[in-house]
Amino acid sequence: MKQILFFADETYEDLELWYPKIRMEEEGYKTVVAAAFKDKVYFGKHGYPCKSDISYDQVDVNSFSALVIAGGYAPDKIRRYPKALEIVRQFNEKKALIAFICHAGWVPISAKILKNKKVTGFSAIRDDLENAGAQYVDEPVVIDGHLITSRTPQDLPHFCKAILEKLKR
Repeated sequence: MKQILFFADETYEDLELWYPKIRMEEEGYKTVVAAAFKDKVYFGKHGYPCKSDISYDQVDVNSFSALVIAGGYAPDKIRRYPKALEIVRQFNEKKALIAFICHAGWVPISAKILKNKKVTGFSAIRDDLENAGAQYVDEPVVIDGHLITSRTPQDLPHFCKAILEKLKR
């Protein structure tokens, strides 16, 4: 069974974590939530709780087919953990699927993996993405190799469809 890794921290965008997580589970994928601390409950911007399954230190990248990073303000916290950034770099090195939406672009920016990549994200981080060397495109979903990106919760149907199509290949 393929496993999908999700990152979480305080003030994640509730829909951007839960919608893809549930969609992946509906398709038969096992989902695992990693965060700084195992078994901690993190609350989304709108108050929805998410309990982490493992800590970043427990992640074996080779056990996962994809990494999904939700937006909100959590990405600004996640990128402060060197181990989280190392996980992103490891996914990138093996060309495993990395999907991020909205403000989640901050994490791959800090992992320094976006140079010469075509991406999208929330308009407020466009400058951040471009300053990291990425080409920003204002579209509901942008796919560049193993990277899948979207802008806002309204793009979630496109985002999840692209993730599922990539996973089935």
